[in-house]
Amino acid sequence: MINRTVENTFIDKTALDQDLSDLSAEKDEWAQTSIAKRISVLLEIKECLLPVSEKWAKTAGRKKGIPEDSALVGEEWISGPYTVMSACNALLQTLTKMEGKTFLNSLKKRKTQSGQLAVKVLPHSIWDHLLLSGVSAEVWMEDKVTESNLAQHTAGSYDIPPDQRKGKLALVLGAGNIASIAPLDVFHKVFNEHQVVILKMNPVNEYLTEFLNEALKPLIDLNVLRIVKGGADVGGYLCEHSDVNEIHITGSGASHDIIVWGPGEEGVRNKAANTPKLTKTITSELGAVCPTILVPGPWSSADLKFQAENIATQKMHNSGFNCVACQMLILPKGWDKKETLLKTIEETIGNLDPRQPYYPGAEARLSEFEQSANNVVKFDRGTVTPLLVSSETDSTNDKYRMTEVFAPALATHEISELDPEAYLRAAVKFANNELYGTLGANIVVHPKTIKQMGKERFEEIIAELCYGTIAINTWSGLGFLTPACPWGAFPGHTLQDVQSGIGFAHNTFMFDKPERVIVRSPWRPFPRNLLSGELTLLPKPPWFVTNKKQDKIGQLLTQFQHSPSFLKLPRIFFNALRG
Repeated sequence: MINRTVENTFIDKTALDQDLSDLSAEKDEWAQTSIAKRISVLLEIKECLLPVSEKWAKTAGRKKGIPEDSALVGEEWISGPYTVMSACNALLQTLTKMEGKTFLNSLKKRKTQSGQLAVKVLPHSIWDHLLLSGVSAEVWMEDKVTESNLAQHTAGSYDIPPDQRKGKLALVLGAGNIASIAPLDVFHKVFNEHQVVILKMNPVNEYLTEFLNEALKPLIDLNVLRIVKGGADVGGYLCEHSDVNEIHITGSGASHDIIVWGPGEEGVRNKAANTPKLTKTITSELGAVCPTILVPGPWSSADLKFQAENIATQKMHNSGFNCVACQMLILPKGWDKKETLLKTIEETIGNLDPRQPYYPGAEARLSEFEQSANNVVKFDRGTVTPLLVSSETDSTNDKYRMTEVFAPALATHEISELDPEAYLRAAVKFANNELYGTLGANIVVHPKTIKQMGKERFEEIIAELCYGTIAINTWSGLGFLTPACPWGAFPGHTLQDVQSGIGFAHNTFMFDKPERVIVRSPWRPFPRNLLSGELTLLPKPPWFVTNKKQDKIGQLLTQFQHSPSFLKLPRIFFNALRG
């Protein structure tokens, strides 16, 4: 959290002021920089990133307590250097076709059952079809965006002639959990919005500073970026500095409110009076009580095992420290496969490589959850802290519908309906009305169940679920790992009721009015899918916590993103099949 008290003698204000002065002097120049120059900068970043990527991933794994020989180091490859390299490529694709916005021409478009324009952003290239076979992502636009006016609502910042652009200086308050969050937020400000950036690292992962200084050196050399360390005092000083025009926050709603309204009783009074301490433009990506909705259907034993791994990933990726981690598992009460699935999830989590919760405050939050939640049981994880799982009995006394745990803890909620359509509608209503935040939601549903409902009816129900990213048979975190997907809360939050935040980041196609992202993944992995006729070559996904080769795959994918080649595919597929 940011502390408003900035009278700390340990703050090197002179150095911070110099950084801000250097950035301010360059902000108009950068805003007016040509597309050709921006392309050259992105190409340089790729060359600077690759040499530090291995040390980056291994250092992050060690700092997070991942055993050195564990495949879980792959999480740090995939959610770190790989995603940043992917974002460079995606931005390059957009910028090279910015004139006339011809990059939109190759994107498939359709009208959804809700009447909205949906634009398919994944798969986009031959490499997507091969490496992410069967995975897709659509961006659903706000109501007034149509196929005929999409270009008018895309990359609007590039419609301003370069010589007429006025620069801004943005403060990005970096996240402490996922390594690529801070650089991707920087990219959004720099390339989507023409702003220069001072990035304040989170103390939890400020060890990344040396790697980011190397990887993003082309921006630093141009005085477009500065990366600084420090705690709440440094953050408070930068938030209030007159040179800072805009602020982007990744963190908790409580931290956001302290920054905007002030601490303690002062903040309560200011919020009640709607008189924020800061009147600068503030965007944010904050947490949520994210749901996973399990729809009853004809799941086989193999389906139960695979989807248990999917759900375990949604909870235990990054040891549970994700703003989009599943916290509310919604279940059909009378489903005959419910207990088997829960037992399989427990066994899956129990067999993962051990790692202690590394994020500050986790022990206190877990202790409070154990004392306050209903009917808490423990999923044993051997030598490390167990996963805490509660079941709701008294909805009037369940604080964890409205409180993000940000730790290895999970609540469950059961719905009596067994008809799949009635059940799904009830689950959507529960998620919309009873759970805090709107960042990400997951739906796990058998293809035959969708067919039983009807694809059109299923999409109508999906359109009622108000979350920024909705994942069908996968994890909404996949939307984060796909830089083309806008990432943020469902639109409509305000500073007064910020919930999961305001605005979108990533968004390498630069859509101005996205509403939500729909990510889909195959129900069955390769080769089991062949008997069902599903079109996918994807075996166990590399982002699964159970993938035994994700460290090798993550490194190979990062190298592939640096310089794609058919010659690199055999090693990737070989390791993928062994995962």
